[in-house]
Amino acid sequence: MTNGRSRLIVALDVPDRSAALSAVDKLAGRVGYFKIGLELFISEGPELVREIRQRGEGVFLDLKLHDIPNTVAAAVRAAARLDVQMLTVHAAGGVAMLEAARAAAESWTTPPLLLGVTALTSLSNDDTRRIGVHEAIETWVERLADLAYQSRLTGLVASPWELTHLRQKFRGQMKLVVPGIRPSGASSDDQRRFAGPADAIRAGADFLVVGRPILHAPDPQRAADQITGEIESSDRRPADKP
Repeated sequence: MTNGRSRLIVALDVPDRSAALSAVDKLAGRVGYFKIGLELFISEGPELVREIRQRGEGVFLDLKLHDIPNTVAAAVRAAARLDVQMLTVHAAGGVAMLEAARAAAESWTTPPLLLGVTALTSLSNDDTRRIGVHEAIETWVERLADLAYQSRLTGLVASPWELTHLRQKFRGQMKLVVPGIRPSGASSDDQRRFAGPADAIRAGADFLVVGRPILHAPDPQRAADQITGEIESSDRRPADKP
């Protein structure tokens, strides 16, 4: 049977160390990884990553790196020194940046799973047209995914709406990490392109990222268990640990 816990990533969408560690302690053993994003990393810095790793928990450092190749490569090496298991870079940074990031990750004995971010799940077609992308989001996502694949990244971050096509296109050659997961009855918050846990797993997701529906639930442990139960009942493919 699929280990649903190994597929579930909890986004620590909280403002400070105290709230983050409280969530980690409450959910330890129930999820596979904890995601640290920009707000929390800027607020608390690398020391929080170290504290969570010292507790034996996996860390997904979601900084969406996007800069010149040399700067991104240096940032990837710094993240690898923190012993994170997953790390994001923007696929829109281009092949030179992505290849520099991949080379930096591969210079470590146990490199993090390097994930190319395609289109943010908060974006609609109207939003992307205003940015200057005059093609459907699905086409833009595929273009960015191709850049990540050509650069030999190990995975992608994409919304549930693009999952089926990406799974068919890459046939398991890239891990698919999927935010925008909203269990039945949960608010969509600022997500535009979202889906339920079972639908995302059936469409081909390797890992699901869930934040507020767990952290803001009356019983976060029960909420996490319900999602892992959906994962286990929806798929029998075990996800490889990065």
